[in-house]
Amino acid sequence: MNLTKLQTFITLSECLNFTEAAEQLYCSQPAVSMQIQSLEEELGVPLFDRIGKKLYLTNQGKHFKPYAEQIINLVHSSKEHIKQLESLAYGTLSFGASNFVGVYLLPAILSDFNKKHPGIKINMNITSSNHLIHMLESNKVEFLVVSDRVAIDQTRFQATTFYQDELVLIVNPQHRLAQKNECTLEELANETLILKPNKSATRTFLEAKFAEFGFAPPNYMEISNLEAIKQGVIHGLGVSIVSNFAIKQETKTGLLVEIPIKGVTFQRGISYFYHRNKHLSPAAKEFITLLDQKST
Repeated sequence: MNLTKLQTFITLSECLNFTEAAEQLYCSQPAVSMQIQSLEEELGVPLFDRIGKKLYLTNQGKHFKPYAEQIINLVHSSKEHIKQLESLAYGTLSFGASNFVGVYLLPAILSDFNKKHPGIKINMNITSSNHLIHMLESNKVEFLVVSDRVAIDQTRFQATTFYQDELVLIVNPQHRLAQKNECTLEELANETLILKPNKSATRTFLEAKFAEFGFAPPNYMEISNLEAIKQGVIHGLGVSIVSNFAIKQETKTGLLVEIPIKGVTFQRGISYFYHRNKHLSPAAKEFITLLDQKST
């Protein structure tokens, strides 16, 4: 199976326009058509439906796409790995991270890595857990760094927890609880709790902990971005429970106040995941070594 055909298929599947695909691939429109026709003949199935002037992926095309992406990405990564075996003077470190991890935890570690290997290009993708898993499965990234609460098939992926993250209650300085040394879950019963949306790993983790203590907050406000949640608390929209690592600057400057909850801790692990049968690049191995040092 020709790699050029696969790349042509992937490009066309993204833009669904022969002219645009030809421009992206720096070739003619008839060349794109011939590549797709040849690939369809080789597979024995149609990959695209042509309805009027519009192009659609067939069901077979949708199922074939992740395999094509894996093949192309694997070829690219193999070239990177071979070069890095000689030297870490150049190459790419490509991985995915969840929002909290990528924004608050990893920049300091990336800085240390960059000082040791300034020639390595860093490509950190910060997005939702579901999208990260898709990127890992299609070899778009070498590994993920996410909460250990993200559901991943550990028969297929190697998982290592390297950091313990504690989530804490935050209020603004004018809040009635701000002057207390600690509070109880019951004292939050009439508060508006600002949390991430229902399907997020953090929300699922917190609600499981609430259920463990028989607590059911009646008032929720959903905000999908952690920075926006902190700003909501600062401006009195409600209270929240977030990583203490993410609020260090705000508590230091007095914008937010951290209040311990009596008898309750919210602790989760931060882990890195990669395919069990995947050969990690030298750059990835170097970075994972720095992650492991975070736990010591």
